[in-house]
Amino acid sequence: MRVVIQRVTSASVEIEGKVKSEISNGLMILLGIESADDQMDIEWLVKKIVNLRIFDDDQDRMNLSVKDVNADVLLVSQFTLHASVKKGNRPSYIKAAHPDIAIPMYHKFIDELELALNKNIHTGEFGAMMQVALVNDGPVTIIIDSKSKE
Repeated sequence: MRVVIQRVTSASVEIEGKVKSEISNGLMILLGIESADDQMDIEWLVKKIVNLRIFDDDQDRMNLSVKDVNADVLLVSQFTLHASVKKGNRPSYIKAAHPDIAIPMYHKFIDELELALNKNIHTGEFGAMMQVALVNDGPVTIIIDSKSKE
């Protein structure tokens, strides 16, 4: 699993011209699921996301987590995070999980994240053509891959 996490002052997802989800201060998370991912990847990433200290404390130091500040989360599935550009100029998505694997894992990821945060998170719609808008705060952008643990 691979995520791109952005600390935002606002973020939204539109589908067919209608706002599906929007948040103010919080995290915008793009989630890519690959065929080799399993429950352990979900658990490791959720724990890492919930405890990642990227929000400012009262001394303007990034020392607080999304859980500490009770911020909102907007999660959007994005298979293109597993693009390989090793050969040629057209990305290959061979590592990205097919929907029959990815959809249940996406929903499990949502469930685990909501449980860890003790709140509902906002989402896009798996497989839909979405327009994602955000205002990156900082800017703060973190990329985490559960396979390399970095």
